Amino acid sequence: MPCTPVPDFSSAHAVLQAAVDAELLPGASAIVWRDGEVIADFCTGYADIQRGELLQPSHIHRAFSNTKLLTSVLVLKLVDEGCFALDDPIKTWLPAMGHLRVLRRGATQLNDTDALQKDITVRQLLSHQAGFSHGVFDPGTVIFDAYQAAGLRRSDAALDELMARLTTLPLLYQPGDAWEYSMAPDVLARLIEIVTGKSFAQALQTHLLEPLGMVDTAFVLRPDQAPRLSALYGGDRLNPTSPGLTQLLDTPWPQAHLRAVPREGGSSGLCTTQRDMIALLKGLLPGPDAYLSASSLAEMLKDQVPPERCVQFALGGPMPHMGFGLGGAITRVVAPGQSDLAVGELQWGGLAGTHWWVSPAARCVGVLMTQRHFGFWNPFWFDYKQQVYRALSA
Repeated sequence: MPCTPVPDFSSAHAVLQAAVDAELLPGASAIVWRDGEVIADFCTGYADIQRGELLQPSHIHRAFSNTKLLTSVLVLKLVDEGCFALDDPIKTWLPAMGHLRVLRRGATQLNDTDALQKDITVRQLLSHQAGFSHGVFDPGTVIFDAYQAAGLRRSDAALDELMARLTTLPLLYQPGDAWEYSMAPDVLARLIEIVTGKSFAQALQTHLLEPLGMVDTAFVLRPDQAPRLSALYGGDRLNPTSPGLTQLLDTPWPQAHLRAVPREGGSSGLCTTQRDMIALLKGLLPGPDAYLSASSLAEMLKDQVPPERCVQFALGGPMPHMGFGLGGAITRVVAPGQSDLAVGELQWGGLAGTHWWVSPAARCVGVLMTQRHFGFWNPFWFDYKQQVYRALSA
């Protein structure tokens, strides 16, 4: 029987090497897994430029918004176990969510609101259609200022206190009426605490990390893990193709991941490794080894956003080729000349430049790890993934 030829990923790896050489990234580590085996892996650059420490696949990275994926998967696992259903109203467990107000369109004051007309559901929280904001991507808006004033991004509030603060503020829109990237996974993390009777970190450990063997994923690292935490760097936020990196010592807060804080967020806060992410992602491919039930996995990989809407950030234009599933963006169509294998993929990333994707069409998953703050969806990610798909299609 002839052997299946191994795709040539040299062009994909050259994209990452060029980004490191141009001082756009301090280092980059990438891996592609398909049909039970690693078919591509590449690692280059530095984990810590100042110390001259070379990046290794075993280095630990700040997950930032990739935390949302773990929250989403755990929620779906609890759906599989009958703890709640996707279309259940969140007010069943968090009654204050049933009494929220909603900002009127064009409101310039926080009290310019309407009454809540529809209940927020678990599905809407998973797909970022519940009406919350994030307090990150829309500076200058009334809701951004309100989130900042309420301390929703700070590390000093546990999830119960965070919910108490969040429910004093209005929603951006009636649940289900729009898409807005948000802190909804923090609400889901509190839901997990309520239904499991455990802290969010404990629930993750028991129901997700231990079963999947994710041994290096945590909010706070043990002393023996800490030396593997890669340094974090910042670049030009407005021009991600401008060279130059500055080490960031207190982002998102001083000694993040090295000391415990009250916040254990469902939206951000975990750190993880390439190995752990692959262990999670390969369980999200349909098949007999899937971590979730076939029905939950189908919902996760389904575009939950109506065709007339799409992924769109406040400071950017609409992305009509992008919908959203239960935990990440769904690629609806690809540009001319790109591989059709990307259609239907689930993918997302974090502010420090760590990215992941699941492609049912290509039967593969992939992870790209780096440590550039505001590295989410920078050109290196799209260019790398496009070259991966070209290699898989050859």
